[in-house]
Amino acid sequence: MRVISINLNGIRSAERKGIFAWLVSQAADVICMQELRAQAVDLERPAFHLEGYHRYFQCAEKKGYSGVAIYTRLQPLEVVSGLGFPLADSEGRYVAVNLGKVWVASLYMPSGTSGDERQTLKFQFLDQYAEYLKKINQSPVPYIICGDWNIAHKQIDLKNWRGNQKNSGFLPEERAWMDVLFEKLQFVDAFRVVNSEADQYTWWSNRGRAWEKNVGWRIDYQVISPALKPLVRSASIYKDQRFSDHAPLVMEYEI
Repeated sequence: MRVISINLNGIRSAERKGIFAWLVSQAADVICMQELRAQAVDLERPAFHLEGYHRYFQCAEKKGYSGVAIYTRLQPLEVVSGLGFPLADSEGRYVAVNLGKVWVASLYMPSGTSGDERQTLKFQFLDQYAEYLKKINQSPVPYIICGDWNIAHKQIDLKNWRGNQKNSGFLPEERAWMDVLFEKLQFVDAFRVVNSEADQYTWWSNRGRAWEKNVGWRIDYQVISPALKPLVRSASIYKDQRFSDHAPLVMEYEI
């Protein structure tokens, strides 16, 4: 089972840069997208369709903002749009599909980089999402939660960790929340099951030649239920083409 996750930083922009042509070449079973920056009516454009895939979206109420999507070859048994609390659902931050043997979700965690107000909302989101994760942790069907989590968990997950300890995305409180996710709740960072190397990043700032110098952050994850850990087969970050300020995370599972 081949699963791709990518923050598009705008579906129109990514389409112009060739993301859909690349996706056709990948033959993924499931594709999770974040930050569509489009409304449902916009997504009806033929350019945003992939032949052979069912599509599911949750768009933000605000135009040109946020939004998530899942493209799946398999017809889902069930689709869940939203997390059941206003901050998530009004901003289009979650959609999930039940494919029988596995749930796959597309998540776009809020960023706190614009200031204290958004950081406070991010902490609120984390608290509420943790309660949701506790519930799905009891599910007999395991989960793959793909997306932009907007948090680098450990020092290895960003280049300049020393200088970012007071910045959103690497705050002690955010990292502690990830500790709870992976330790207490026992979810698994699927990428690190098969790749423990440094300098593995999925996002680069547009400032200071960050991409060229590989001064990045690993904030895009596929977080999985513990039952799936033995089934992780491969992980790669695709950097041969640039479709966004994020790179696609491509993983394969023996499902």
